[in-house]
Amino acid sequence: MTRALYLCTAPGTDPYQNLAVEEYLTFHTRPGECILYLWQNQRTVVIGRNQNAWAECDLACLAQEGGHLARRLSGGGAVYHDLGNLNFTFCLPKAEADLQRQLGVLLRALALAGIPAEKSGRNDLTVGGRKCSGNAFFSSGPYYYHHGTLMLQVEEEALGRYLTVSPTKLAAKGVPSVRSRVTNLCSHAPGLTAQRMRGLLAQAAAEQYALEAKPLPPDRLDLAEIGLLRKKYASGQWLYGPHLPFTHRLEQRWAWGGVTLELAVEHDLVQAAVLYTDALQGDWFSGAGSALEGLPCRPALLADALDKHLACRGADEALRGDLRQLWHGGG
Repeated sequence: MTRALYLCTAPGTDPYQNLAVEEYLTFHTRPGECILYLWQNQRTVVIGRNQNAWAECDLACLAQEGGHLARRLSGGGAVYHDLGNLNFTFCLPKAEADLQRQLGVLLRALALAGIPAEKSGRNDLTVGGRKCSGNAFFSSGPYYYHHGTLMLQVEEEALGRYLTVSPTKLAAKGVPSVRSRVTNLCSHAPGLTAQRMRGLLAQAAAEQYALEAKPLPPDRLDLAEIGLLRKKYASGQWLYGPHLPFTHRLEQRWAWGGVTLELAVEHDLVQAAVLYTDALQGDWFSGAGSALEGLPCRPALLADALDKHLACRGADEALRGDLRQLWHGGG
């Protein structure tokens, strides 16, 4: 049961610092408390934990225009952040997480702004059928976060330039482009600012949890540990991972997300493998490619190895059954 509600607002717009604070808060949330962390990034594409940076973003264009690439801990797809976007994170013990209550905070805050939003699909909030907020989730042991975006007045032209969304993903949603899927909240509530939205979220959280929303004490943050986490988030190894000279590529999309598997095969053995996905269950797929390395390039063997890895990570049978379709006609 949640007995304390805290607010923490990031003072800056450095995406690597903000993600470092998010991870620190997640792993230092105490039993019985919820920390609502509010933050903004300047001109940043944030990709999911298991996504391929080269496939999701026009990296050259982003760099040329002074933008940043970042990778988060959670699964899901790529998003664009600028100062027209307000990000939120609910950090709380996994046993005390309540998705309906957390979504209730967001929907109530938007209602207070005069915006009739609703939940749609696997992780979106929409207004008039167009996305205004995407949500994603992370858990590790007893720790958990639910985070997402609130598009106040995002520069849609930049969003369209930087994000290179798979045509199969757009086709699955029945829309022609990423820009046609989204809407800015300021279009529905003119004059809505990030500062105003922060206040509405604090008010809505206090209502939902029936608790006073108190500022997080500054001494709860260990700046040295956060500095080390920032180095991780800014590192090339974390951002890009391996970029294989692959010889085999398998790709398919289901309702729960898309999967791309790249294999580097030599002398009929898998020398290296990387699995990319925008599935929300990021932990299930972590390290999946390494489970295939060293095996003969035989679809049945590789399918079994991937299935065993996913089963050990807790993936459900339905998803594992879907993934077996990935190998039809492969390798």
